[in-house]
Amino acid sequence: MNDDTDLDELHWLMGVVHSINVGIIVIDRNYTIKLWNSFMVNRSGKRADAVMGKKLLDLFPEVPQQWFERKVESVYTLANRAFTTWEQRPYVFKFKNYRPITGASPFMYQNITFLPLMGTNGMIKNIGIVIYDVTDAAVGKQQLETANDELAQLSRTDRLTQLNNRGYWEECLEAEFERYKRTSQPVTLIIFDIDHFKNVNDTYGHQAGDEVIRQTSKTLRRTIRKTDIAGRYGGEEFTVLLVDTQTDNAMILAERLRKRIEALTVQHEDLKIEFKISIGVSELNKDTKDYKQWLEQADQALYYSKENGRNQTTIYSKEKMGDLKDVG
Repeated sequence: MNDDTDLDELHWLMGVVHSINVGIIVIDRNYTIKLWNSFMVNRSGKRADAVMGKKLLDLFPEVPQQWFERKVESVYTLANRAFTTWEQRPYVFKFKNYRPITGASPFMYQNITFLPLMGTNGMIKNIGIVIYDVTDAAVGKQQLETANDELAQLSRTDRLTQLNNRGYWEECLEAEFERYKRTSQPVTLIIFDIDHFKNVNDTYGHQAGDEVIRQTSKTLRRTIRKTDIAGRYGGEEFTVLLVDTQTDNAMILAERLRKRIEALTVQHEDLKIEFKISIGVSELNKDTKDYKQWLEQADQALYYSKENGRNQTTIYSKEKMGDLKDVG
């Protein structure tokens, strides 16, 4: 009677093990497979009778051996569970993904639990490995993070120029000012605007003016380095933060930009538009009390360029700008 009861319990227990929608593997101390449920058969394409008695790591060479052995040995040593999540390691067993909702993912994302399995003598003789298919949750989280990143990018990007907008660029300006206070690493600010831009709008129309701004932005992006931080400050005014750059090198870049703009012809419908820019340059120094004063210094240098003939670059100096009363 007791034997029949034990057999019945074993029968339904095995039924649960094979019907449950998680992978279940049991291995011994030598990593020999002793249990392989239906989930594992379906996901791996390996029949239970083909894997029983075989070494797990021999059958799945993609499993990182040293990492896997450390996990298993920790369970034996500490007699406690161990875990790994898809965020730590997207998968341990490289199974194809067959989920209809997240079919774009080429593989199954997995959370895995390692369980100590004690024998009747209280000793841990085997390890249970439980594999959870978390592809839907993982892909969903990744898609949400991507969407949030895209929204964040949109929130700080000027639509017309695809440069940083004024709000975000000013945050970068303040951050660079604070970085300079900590490190004293050189950083230089460039500010420029399009000469006589109102005449462009009045003569050719606002759509042509927008195209001039777009082409100015395109030329700016082509001229600066990836580490430089460019923004549209407003209207036809642009700014660039040159990280780890002193005045001399900033001047080289500013002049290169100015000459490229001067040589540029913007085609809009049947119109050909030529224009120039004026530039102000200011390297941050220890006498500058805050980022607003730094911006004001660059703006004074720009104003000097405009007041002294336009289409030129001016480096801020306290002596040169001393007579300027209004930089509006």
